[in-house]
Amino acid sequence: MAGTARGTQMNESQEMTIQEGSTNIYADLGYTNAAEMQRKSRLAGEISRAIKPRRLTQANAATLLGIDQSKVSRITRGKFRGVSEAKLLELVARLGRDVKIVVGPVRRRAGKIELQFA
Repeated sequence: MAGTARGTQMNESQEMTIQEGSTNIYADLGYTNAAEMQRKSRLAGEISRAIKPRRLTQANAATLLGIDQSKVSRITRGKFRGVSEAKLLELVARLGRDVKIVVGPVRRRAGKIELQFA
């Protein structure tokens, strides 16, 4: 079957292997801090979703959030490196979302950090 995959021409003798990924693309790509990156990605998405219905310009969102417009632009495009999880949580709260951190009971295994959006 002839087709194009990422600009590469395939012929009938070539087979395409499709592998199902996990629920974390960053882990699939081999990042050592995959869980943190996924949480930050979800927070950045929540920030974008909170800005959109308000029809805020990036400049207005920046003023509301107390950050530079360029940082709003980067976060809403998924470029969140250099922005801490704590800062992203603060931005979510500034956009009117409640942020709740719950510390559970002690367990024998290492604990986990999990985000839930209502």
